[in-house]
Amino acid sequence: MTNFPKHKKLILFDGVCNLCNSSINYVIKHDKKNIFMFAPLQSKAGKEIIDTYHIDTQKTDSILLYTPEKGIAYKSTAALKVANHLGFPLNLMGIFFIVPAFIRNWVYDFIAKNRYKWYGKKETCMIPTPELKSKFLN
Repeated sequence: MTNFPKHKKLILFDGVCNLCNSSINYVIKHDKKNIFMFAPLQSKAGKEIIDTYHIDTQKTDSILLYTPEKGIAYKSTAALKVANHLGFPLNLMGIFFIVPAFIRNWVYDFIAKNRYKWYGKKETCMIPTPELKSKFLN
């Protein structure tokens, strides 16, 4: 992805999902080292990464973590990598890396499949406040 700072990590998320938006707000609040930037999957930046990495959004419509030097991490791996950067006690969730990815992703997929039913859906993507605008890509 062009013009993306090499020292940052980009979280791509479902911009109309209430659970996803709540999770992003949580990450913003706990990102004390200012590591993360954000973009909805539905945004121009999201679509650029989806196209570049040939991501099938029918199979992966969940969180993605983009790091310039490492590329894309998906689903539970992405969520755990994000948690690792949020400090204590969230970084303790890294213990779940011992669980095989297919099991972690089964749980993740179950939640993702039901997220609109359980948490609801917005009509449009979240619009960041002026204070947070610098953390979001369009």
